[in-house]
Amino acid sequence: MPNKNMFASILFFCLGLVSLAQGGTPPPPTPPPPPGLPIDNGVTAVFVLALLYGGYKAYQRTRQKA
Repeated sequence: MPNKNMFASILFFCLGLVSLAQGGTPPPPTPPPPPGLPIDNGVTAVFVLALLYGGYKAYQRTRQKA
């Protein structure tokens, strides 16, 4: 029957190999992406202004021909 010291030596040797196989520390997380352009805030206002301007121009053209 093998000696207990021999079993402990083999166990510590294998434990050392397994711990070396784990690798280094993981890389740090990537930084968050930069904020996007705030296009949602003024889109509705620009759309309404474009409709009003188009209506004004259409009104001017019908008034010129009459």
